[in-house]
Amino acid sequence: MTDDSNITSLAPESRRFALRLVEALLFASGEPLAASDIASRLPEGSDVDALLAELEHAYSARGVNLVRVAGKWLFRTAPDLSFLLKRDLTEARRLSRPALETLAIIAYHQPVTRAEIEEVRGVSISKGTIDVLMEQGWVRMRGRRRAPGRPVTYGTTEAFLVHFGLDAIGDLPGLEELRGAGLLDGRIPPGFAVPEPHDGPDLTADEDPLDPGDLLPSGLGEEQ
Repeated sequence: MTDDSNITSLAPESRRFALRLVEALLFASGEPLAASDIASRLPEGSDVDALLAELEHAYSARGVNLVRVAGKWLFRTAPDLSFLLKRDLTEARRLSRPALETLAIIAYHQPVTRAEIEEVRGVSISKGTIDVLMEQGWVRMRGRRRAPGRPVTYGTTEAFLVHFGLDAIGDLPGLEELRGAGLLDGRIPPGFAVPEPHDGPDLTADEDPLDPGDLLPSGLGEEQ
């Protein structure tokens, strides 16, 4: 049972109304909602964090769960039931192996340039590979590297976090988790490490803002 001590500023009837309002806002929204967005719609004195915690607990054993992804909240099918609904879903465009590998490199190494992606993969990538990931909404152009040629840097988006159920990019599996899942074998080179990515909105010290005209009308980027 949840602790109501944090929301005693509301009378019981007002508290129940606020709880129902939070529930309705989340169900009606077509996208995840930040706690601040929810709070702006609640009665004065409402403790949105406590209300969200109560709803999260109430839905923990139901067919849908209240989860936090990309720092925001949404209802999502319970993991143990999701396989039953797959036939009713329109699957996203199936990614090729090069696109999946490129997406993984961007997620773990961002901000990263095309040349850096190719260095990690050991092979060149086509312009279309990154375009597909940008069309999917999972990759974005961040800025330009402060290096000769000023290559474009790439990173993941909020849609990437939402799709893969991550609250933050730091929730990506680390070395031991990847090893436990069988994605890395026992012959890992000495000193091998999984990098800690940065996906914040602020540019890093070695990035400049994008140039005017970098974003085409279609929303895709053109790297020079």
